Amino acid sequence: MDSDGYGYGPDDRTTARLLEDLRTFSPFAIERAAHGWETHALLHLDRYHAAESAALAGIEKAHATSDWEALQRQILDLTEGRVSLVSWKVEHGQTGHHAETAALGAGLALEAAGHLDRSHLETLVAPMAEALPWLLSLPAGIE
Repeated sequence: MDSDGYGYGPDDRTTARLLEDLRTFSPFAIERAAHGWETHALLHLDRYHAAESAALAGIEKAHATSDWEALQRQILDLTEGRVSLVSWKVEHGQTGHHAETAALGAGLALEAAGHLDRSHLETLVAPMAEALPWLLSLPAGIE
């Protein structure tokens, strides 16, 4: 939070912060997230899919599936839906889709953070952390 009371505190690791950050992404930030997807996830899809499966299992176990589905809709609305932003429209195509996939992975990690080990958590947030480094300091739920 800045001196005027705006923004998020340094310890804020919420889905609200992720959504707000996605709302303010420039085309350059979208390109960084897409590069993160290509570097950290696309080259290691088996590991990434295992982390997704673990996160979804944790969300189901916590009976938070509807929360995850709501967050997923919010992310998709920002990136390609009815309220998508100009910067996301500019980066439409492969770059935008890769960044969107990175955003969904980060959202999934935030929803499941209390039910994921460190390795799965880092696998899911690494692509978006290229643009949002605060994601790397998420606390894992199990070690």
